[in-house]
Amino acid sequence: MSGSKSVFLFGYSGHAYVIIESLLDAGFHVRGYFDFQEAERNPYNLEYFGFESEVDLKRIVGNGLVFPSIGENLVRKKLIKLFENLGLTQFVVYDPSANVSRTAKVNSSTYIGKNVTVNAQCEIGKGVILNTSCIIEHDCKVSNCVHIAPGAVLCGNVSVGEDSFIGANSVVRQNVKIYETNVIGAGSVVTSDVNESGVWIGNKLRKL
Repeated sequence: MSGSKSVFLFGYSGHAYVIIESLLDAGFHVRGYFDFQEAERNPYNLEYFGFESEVDLKRIVGNGLVFPSIGENLVRKKLIKLFENLGLTQFVVYDPSANVSRTAKVNSSTYIGKNVTVNAQCEIGKGVILNTSCIIEHDCKVSNCVHIAPGAVLCGNVSVGEDSFIGANSVVRQNVKIYETNVIGAGSVVTSDVNESGVWIGNKLRKL
């Protein structure tokens, strides 16, 4: 699909900049962006098309590709629902440096960033962010609208519930289940199931 259609982004700030560079490196044409207001800073000289709820989105996008370039999980979820309701064309953004197993299943509106590894038989949901240099080992299941931050490691057969956030450089031991809407703080070590939603931190994991 690379280069075959224009890409329209939703959100234009730091996370979007990372996605834009991955798209450009992969040979895509970034047509412009939608956001609640026009960005003061426009480092990639993109066209602003307005706020998605206030314009004729389907007419503007046409047969182009759409992608949610926003870090907040719940905002991405709302955008994906909008895309689905309008029948817009979603896709996966792979940075060219990522290493993704041919047996991994990756769903639409997911971003797989620089130097990310996704190993055999993994299942990655919709609207997931796999950020710089994270490692998703074999047989992991990452649910919809999860954000795995830079350098985090999910060992084999880990499950991460919907809308969760796994902080930078954290490690989740093999066979652990993290239920939905959880936040695992940066540098934390998760050695047993996280059954209760909340914010969890530490080498010996505790709830804030």
